[in-house]
Amino acid sequence: VQLVESGGGLVQPGGSLRLSCAASGFTFSSYAMSWYRQAPGKERESVAGITSAGGSRNYADSVKGRFTISRDNPKNTVYLQMNSLKPEDTAVYYCNAIVGGRYYWGQGTQVTVSS
Repeated sequence: VQLVESGGGLVQPGGSLRLSCAASGFTFSSYAMSWYRQAPGKERESVAGITSAGGSRNYADSVKGRFTISRDNPKNTVYLQMNSLKPEDTAVYYCNAIVGGRYYWGQGTQVTVSS
């Protein structure tokens, strides 16, 4: 299993970013996918999740109405559209898959929200 995130960067408050996670090594369309984030000095937290066919999504209260998780199964990719970004969204964002009962993580992509 390999997960590769991209799309992070520096953005001003109120701005937008779209993160991508390219997956390989497993049958992507059969598994739910999630995004997590970890800010300096804090524990890793769940941000959003999406079921295998994309029919159901869930979000942390802190990002509801601002972030949207989606997936493109033919492309083996999951996305996180982040709008109205706030300084408190600054973190390393990780893609996650649970395959065969094991948690898999990408290397993470840094998102910094600052003026």
